[in-house]
Amino acid sequence: MASSLDIKRRIRSINSTKKITRAMEMVSAAKMRRAVSSVLGVRPYAHNAWHILTNLARAFETYQENRYLVVRDVKRVLIVVVSSDRGLCGSFNTQIEKKIRDMVAHPNKLTVRRVGRKHVESTVHEDAVAIDFITVGKKGELMVRKLKKEIIAAFPNGAQFSVLGDIKPLSSIVMEEYAAQRYDKVVVAYTDYVSAVTQQTRIRQILPISKIDIEEQIAEIDMLAKEYGIEETKMEYKVEPSPAELMEFLIPRLIAMQLFHAILESQASEHAARMVAMRNATDAAAEMSEDLTLRYNQIRQGKITQEIAEISAGSAALGN
Repeated sequence: MASSLDIKRRIRSINSTKKITRAMEMVSAAKMRRAVSSVLGVRPYAHNAWHILTNLARAFETYQENRYLVVRDVKRVLIVVVSSDRGLCGSFNTQIEKKIRDMVAHPNKLTVRRVGRKHVESTVHEDAVAIDFITVGKKGELMVRKLKKEIIAAFPNGAQFSVLGDIKPLSSIVMEEYAAQRYDKVVVAYTDYVSAVTQQTRIRQILPISKIDIEEQIAEIDMLAKEYGIEETKMEYKVEPSPAELMEFLIPRLIAMQLFHAILESQASEHAARMVAMRNATDAAAEMSEDLTLRYNQIRQGKITQEIAEISAGSAALGN
């Protein structure tokens, strides 16, 4: 049985830990607010992009000669994994790893091609499908290395992607690899921020571009799209110098924005997950401290009672 001194030492240690977890919770809450603010700040752009791209979606089917719109049989897949740089964020990274392992174990889920609003099954057998990775965040790199898969590029500091311009090195690699036909499909694995207590792991197709994926991603980011009254309306556009040149200019920016959205969502989800994890740790530490304090008081009370009994017995013996 632990002595009162040992229990007192444990109480001090737990209370010290509780202070640390409480501080980490507050820091994560502040970072989460900034990250969520960044996501909300993109909404005006997302509104206009959704509106314009929906009306120009017919061009995706008309100008199939564009190098980013070419649809091929899926033999090689590139997965961009967005994770955190640090741990102590609950199941945030575990859910990403679970999703990646599922994709690696069942490549047939990645070989389905989306053309416009259609799903086209690949003719390539899943055993012949090769999967490589680009990692954003240290934890993602560790996940992929455990799977012994090829990493063609690693960005260990995920926090560096704070503005749209920072995404250029990542988006350039993705576009160059697809345009060079080294990969037939590019997807991004990230965590979608729903609320402070709810995050969802998603796999989103980046290339080849499909109308349904554009609409789904922007709709998921803008949870209040219906309240803003955004509707799909038909509009006529005059394009100069030509539709083909417009698509060549527009598509790289669209790809960069999709990747930037995914990273912003993951950053907000990471801070939310860490805030909740630290809050749970703080509550658990408080409960442990209360239980140990109760045990300490019981032992102390037992010693006092024993001492009183001994004094009473000694006094009675002297009286006799």
